Amino acid sequence: MITEKRSSMLHGVLLIFLFSCAAFYIGSAKFFTDLSFSPMIIGIILGMLYANSLRNHLPETWVPGIQFCSKKLLRLGIILYGFRLTFQDVMAVGVAGILIDCIVVAVTIIGGVYVGKLLKMDREIALLTSIGSGICGAAAVLGAESTIQTKPYKTAVAVATVVIFGTISMFIYPIAYRAGFLGLSPEEMGIFAGSTLHEVAHAVGAGNAMGGDIANVSIIVKMIRVMLLVPVLLILGYWVALQRAKGVQPDGGAARSGKVAVPWFALGFLVVIGFNSFNLLPAALVDVINYIDTFLLTMAMVALGAETSIDKFKKAGAKPFVLAFILYVWLIAGGWAMAKYIAPRFL
Repeated sequence: MITEKRSSMLHGVLLIFLFSCAAFYIGSAKFFTDLSFSPMIIGIILGMLYANSLRNHLPETWVPGIQFCSKKLLRLGIILYGFRLTFQDVMAVGVAGILIDCIVVAVTIIGGVYVGKLLKMDREIALLTSIGSGICGAAAVLGAESTIQTKPYKTAVAVATVVIFGTISMFIYPIAYRAGFLGLSPEEMGIFAGSTLHEVAHAVGAGNAMGGDIANVSIIVKMIRVMLLVPVLLILGYWVALQRAKGVQPDGGAARSGKVAVPWFALGFLVVIGFNSFNLLPAALVDVINYIDTFLLTMAMVALGAETSIDKFKKAGAKPFVLAFILYVWLIAGGWAMAKYIAPRFL
């Protein structure tokens, strides 16, 4: 019985693995590389296409394998994401980048949750959307999802919002900069782009379109925002624990337990960053690890997409996109003001 159950689970994992291979293949096409669309984003789209077409024909015994990918592999992927960062990166941009990143992350998350409350929308979707907009897009949404253990469709909705607005910015920023509309120096523009663009891929794409100097600053500032995922997840885990201790789930339902486990994968993420800062591994090996990590995160995205139907998007309604738009306006206006008037004081 146990062997049969394990075999069925492996079938679910294999299904997600094959979809992820397809996402990587599609993502290698010039059209998608020009758009800086990561395999993760393509993966969740493929998963959602499957969920709304052939999903009903999937044997129920395969579902645990899909859930394994969306939970366990996700946490491993977040930990290995630390190999993309070093503490030296933080020091390279100095106080200006760190300060502006902290302000952007704090205001976006706290403000997003408050605006979501005013809109009377689902609290978990509001939280995921705010964290995705404030930190690093899909990866941040996945990390938060793993901490609060919400329903997959809510994660998919949040990811969709950050992908849409992040992609728009990736094209607008270079045009606005070249036209002189922003009035920022190259270093200020790098800080602005890195502190406000949603995905790491968006920061890379927009930065490279504006020049190497801007790209370097943009990517480092963006990576500092990624590092802030650790304290955010720890605070989030503590908040969820308090909610459940009161007998309330974050989404307003009945509590599953009185306490929640500390998100150890967040600490693992930080430990890996520290290890990577010593440059003990050959660059080629780190590249391999990052490739594997991207694949693991793609599998998690496919699995989440496979649990998301159009009916669930309809259930979420337009409010998540209204919230994402409001946060988008704040990121552009607030980020520009800080890059223009705060950053020069520290540069």
